[in-house]
Amino acid sequence: MTVTPARPNPTGLLLLLATVTGWGFNWPAMKLLLVEVPPFSMRVVCALVGIALLAAIARWRGESLAVPRGLWPRLIGASLLNVTAWMGLASFSLVWLTAGEATIVCYTMPVWASIFAWLVLGERLTARRLVALGVGLAGLAVLVLAQGVEAGMGKLPGVGFALTGAILFSLGTVVTKRWPLGLPPASSVIWQMGLGTLPLLLGALLVEHPDFPAVTTQGWLLILYGGVGPLGLCYLAWFGALRRLPASAAAAGTLLTPVVGVVSAAFILGEPLGLREVLALSLTVSGVVLAVRG
Repeated sequence: MTVTPARPNPTGLLLLLATVTGWGFNWPAMKLLLVEVPPFSMRVVCALVGIALLAAIARWRGESLAVPRGLWPRLIGASLLNVTAWMGLASFSLVWLTAGEATIVCYTMPVWASIFAWLVLGERLTARRLVALGVGLAGLAVLVLAQGVEAGMGKLPGVGFALTGAILFSLGTVVTKRWPLGLPPASSVIWQMGLGTLPLLLGALLVEHPDFPAVTTQGWLLILYGGVGPLGLCYLAWFGALRRLPASAAAAGTLLTPVVGVVSAAFILGEPLGLREVLALSLTVSGVVLAVRG
C-alpha cells in the first residue's frame, strides 16, 4: 500500500515566508539606520517597539507574563545568548561589513547548531555535518579573501563579531531545546528581549551618544519597521510556523533569509552582487543545507 506524503501546512508555509522575508529585509534596513543611530542604541529602541507590540498581543491573547522563580537563571542565560549576543554582535558587525556580507556570515547558524547539538544533545556528528562545516567555512573564506588579503583583513573585525553572534545564538538555540523555557510564545520573547537588551542599553549609555532629535523621518520609519516586523511579528510568525511544520522544514526555510538579505541589499543599498557574493552565498547555503539534512 502506497502512503501519500502529508502536504505541508499552507498556513505554516505562509508564516515561514513572512518570517524569512521580514528578517531578510531587516539587514539593509539596519545598515541604513546605522547612518543615523549607533548600533547599541539602534537595537535598544527597536527592541522597545517590539516589546510594546508583543506586550499588547500577549494582553489581547490573555497570556500570563509570570515567570516561575526557578526559571529565572535559565531565562537570563537564554536572553544573553539569543538576544544580547545576537542583536549586539550582529549589529556591530555592520560597521565593517556590508548588509549582504553580514547576512551571509550570520546565517551559518545551523552549521554551528549541529556541532552544539552533538556536544549538548548527544546528536550524532555525521560525516555530512563535518562536510557542511567545511563548506560553510569555505564560503566565509571566499567572502573575506576574494578581494585580496589586505581588503579581507579590513573586514575581519566585522566577520569576527558576526561569526561570534551566530555561534552564541546557535548555542542558545540548542540549550533552549535541551532545557525549554516553557513560557507562552509572546511572553517568552518579551522577557528574553527585555533582559537581553539591558546589557545593550548599558553599552549604549557608556559609549554612545545618539542624537534622536536629529533622526530623520526615514530613520524613525526604519526603527518602527525593526521593532514591529523582525523583532515583533516575525518572532510570533516563526513560533507559529514551528508549531505547524516539521522542524527540519522550518530550519531549511530559513535559508531564504540570507538570499533575501543579499538581494535586497543590492537593490536597496546598491551593494555589489557579483561572483564573490554569489559564490560565498552559494557555499554558505550549501553548507547549511547539509547541516540541516544531517
